[in-house]
Amino acid sequence: MITTDILIIGAGPTGLFTVFEAGLLKLKCHLIDALPQPGGQCSEIYPKKPIYDIPAYPEILAGDLTDKLLEQCKQFEPGFTLGERAETIDKQEDGTFIVTTNKGTKHHAPVVAIAGGLGSFEPRKPLIHNIADFEDKGVEYIIKDPEMYRNKRVVIAGGGDSALDWSIFLSDVASEVTLIHRRNEFRGHLDSVEKVQELKNAGKINLITPAEVVGIVGNDKVKAVVVKQAQHIEKEFEVECDHFVPLFGLSPKLGPIANWGLEIEKNAIKVNNALDYQTNIPGIFAIGDVNTYPGKLKLILCGFHEATLMCQAAYQIINPGKRYVLKYTTVSGVDGFDGTRKEAPKAVVKAIE
Repeated sequence: MITTDILIIGAGPTGLFTVFEAGLLKLKCHLIDALPQPGGQCSEIYPKKPIYDIPAYPEILAGDLTDKLLEQCKQFEPGFTLGERAETIDKQEDGTFIVTTNKGTKHHAPVVAIAGGLGSFEPRKPLIHNIADFEDKGVEYIIKDPEMYRNKRVVIAGGGDSALDWSIFLSDVASEVTLIHRRNEFRGHLDSVEKVQELKNAGKINLITPAEVVGIVGNDKVKAVVVKQAQHIEKEFEVECDHFVPLFGLSPKLGPIANWGLEIEKNAIKVNNALDYQTNIPGIFAIGDVNTYPGKLKLILCGFHEATLMCQAAYQIINPGKRYVLKYTTVSGVDGFDGTRKEAPKAVVKAIE
């Protein structure tokens, strides 16, 4: 059983900033996310796309924003349960909650903050009739451990940042990398497109365009994929491989949270925005893109604001009757749970003669 003060469901930007705001109040946080790394959409879908509306950053890449948020909250030592989806929630007699993941990991906390963005992400699967037969038998939709592909033949399908970035990365890991896209043009970051071009010219990546994978060959494991060239309706051929990784993005769904008894409106969780973003169940909050209320804007900076107010309400639940005096960090400094301290330099006291 993992115990914490605030259990955060979702490790995207809003969830990560919650760790910092909770830490200022001496509250510990643990985060659950179905993705294998923190950052949510910023890490998984568009890590190299610029964001322009983060205060003090005229421009920052989504992946870099994740890195900065992790650095900011590091001193408050958050715990992570990654690659697991929050499945069930059970309210205890004392008002606390136990949240269990799809892999059976249990978490106990007096406050639950749902910061799941647009929901739990599920991979968009290609329309291949037998693809389900090979899931975890050579077909993977998310690359969790690159070493799994060491000295293997890998076919990647897709035309976005994930397909490009993983093709580049695995070119130094796998024995053979083949990238297949249904168009000649790629919609990823220009640097990545140019890098794939270089690796193709160097013979380190096989590129097949315009084409798509239409079938999988194998018995207990993937042996090859069937490829159809777009300009040749009848032309199909096989590419031998050990792994087939279709990277067509992720589809957001509210998932099991929709069955927790929360008030839902248009696939979002209704909250009380007049005070603290609490749901219809006391002790459960929803912040960031996953919530809805009159005037809601689905912006990262709005999620930061909601997280700040939510932590104040969480403090009162965890410390009933105890008054918290707000102090600016410029005055109070920041004391990490790891013993570190950040504070402004103290003024030098000296008499003028």
